Amino acid sequence: MHHVAIMNPRWKLIPKILSGEKTIESRWYQTRRAPWGRVQKGDVIFFKDSGKRVSARANVSRVLYIELSALSDVKRVIRTYGRQLCLIETNPRTWGKTPRYCVLMWLSRPHVITQPFTINKKGFGAGSAWITVQNINTLQKS
Repeated sequence: MHHVAIMNPRWKLIPKILSGEKTIESRWYQTRRAPWGRVQKGDVIFFKDSGKRVSARANVSRVLYIELSALSDVKRVIRTYGRQLCLIETNPRTWGKTPRYCVLMWLSRPHVITQPFTINKKGFGAGSAWITVQNINTLQKS
């Protein structure tokens, strides 16, 4: 499967992925939604900053799905994986509602896409921050 992770450009996380500083992509949610249950070892994640072209990719070498029942669970995940996550804000009390679900995806072989491309998000929701498709070519704009 192919996935597109749409990133906040202010956080400058794609360069951290490419440099190897950020080795785990995480998604924190109140409900089970993509990529929950959709990403697995061997998949490819394409990265794009919001409003920009897809500019990087990495393989998924491991996935961990975590159900969080309390703030202490969130803090434990941050303590265990925080450095690899490169979280901008490490205090979950500032996040708003405490997330109930977390997906951790270990990244391997990250690299720049030599010809960045745009995608068509029609049908996925304008505010969607994660898209899963069988093949990335179905999203590429011509």
